[in-house]
Amino acid sequence: MQQKFEDTLKEAWTAAWDRGEVEALNAISTSNYTRHGKSGGSSMNLHQYQAEIRAIRQGFPDLTTTIDSILVDGERAAIFWKTTGTHTETFLSVPATGKSVVTQGSNQIDLREGLIHRETVTWDGTELLNALGIRSLSDAIAAEKSPETEVVMADLSGEPDLEAMKAFNRQFVTGVTVVTTMEDGKPRGLAVNAYSSISLEPPLVMVCVQKTSSTYPALFGSTHLGINILSREQKDTVSTFASKSSDKFADIEWHQGPEGSPLIDSSSAMIEAEIRERFQAKTHTIFVCRVRHAEGTDIEPMVYKAGRFYDGANLASL
Repeated sequence: MQQKFEDTLKEAWTAAWDRGEVEALNAISTSNYTRHGKSGGSSMNLHQYQAEIRAIRQGFPDLTTTIDSILVDGERAAIFWKTTGTHTETFLSVPATGKSVVTQGSNQIDLREGLIHRETVTWDGTELLNALGIRSLSDAIAAEKSPETEVVMADLSGEPDLEAMKAFNRQFVTGVTVVTTMEDGKPRGLAVNAYSSISLEPPLVMVCVQKTSSTYPALFGSTHLGINILSREQKDTVSTFASKSSDKFADIEWHQGPEGSPLIDSSSAMIEAEIRERFQAKTHTIFVCRVRHAEGTDIEPMVYKAGRFYDGANLASL
């Protein structure tokens, strides 16, 4: 009886996960099957589980799963498995990276009359992104929590007043940067003011890029990027990189960093950095990068506040 169950389970899993024939799971599941995530506490029914498999296979079309072992004890069972796949299509809004991943996990199963009634899993689709070095911001925060530390947070449900948020943002003064990369030998870039230095030792920086940007897929797939702090002489450059132009570098003078990233001439300062982590934060991705090359000039920077640009040379000292 146990051998028959194992054979039937392996056959259904192979059909569903390796070939996308998710209907095969109907034969091994009860009508009110539920699947529960042990870490995040999420739950889904069979139809939702099948939809998740389809979505995962869309991002990893060559996905294959190997069941290492199945342990059965009466109405309880455990499955230990390993999966491999190549990220060749967009998955969870993340553009294809072309990288291959290996993940593994275990499922705890409650049986009813030889069918899977409840399944508790230690894995979900985001683990595939984690294996690529891509994490959601919420996952990263959770990973940093110490089990010995009580974390108390205020209730932040609901939306803040939009006008209050706009008023807050208008009071923040920033520089203006253009973030650049290469795609198939062609320079790409976009204007970004969400830039920050993280640390000097090691030399880490971060930029936040909106996923709807036309440059986003190229940037996401790159290993390095350039960050150019624009100078007071580059007002036209801001307009160019904030536009929808198909060739923003047509009238821009630039040179390549050691790893090929476009560095824009006449900028106040330029760095080339290696992309180390990509955190998914809803509409944006936060790129955490290690600086590998830096260039500076004596040209004063451009300053941005409340939708206007200012000359960084004319700031009054307090």
